[in-house]
Amino acid sequence: MTIDLGYTIPAGKSVLDHLGRSPSFAAKAKLAVIIAKTIQELGLSQRQVQQRTGIPQARISEICRGKLKDISRERLENCLQQLGHDVVITVTIGRLDGVGELRVEQFDRALGTA
Repeated sequence: MTIDLGYTIPAGKSVLDHLGRSPSFAAKAKLAVIIAKTIQELGLSQRQVQQRTGIPQARISEICRGKLKDISRERLENCLQQLGHDVVITVTIGRLDGVGELRVEQFDRALGTA
């Protein structure tokens, strides 16, 4: 069953970008989604993730459930690194008017795609 809400997310955008939350929250949420997906793809238990990252199992569970209130973006980035991902921070020079953007983009090295 499909429900038409009369609203379409633009191509290349995430529903997280349209929830009315801060860009910082959306970035953390996207990192958490990648962490949860990586854990599943690697077939790791949360205890194994704890051993790799030093993040307590209970906190790993919270991250995978999107409970991100008391965890920093830096800690999520470090977790991704410990799980084998490169985390690249790019600052785009040139925008001198208004406020710049904060976004998380995923790049699949094997496919060469974002």
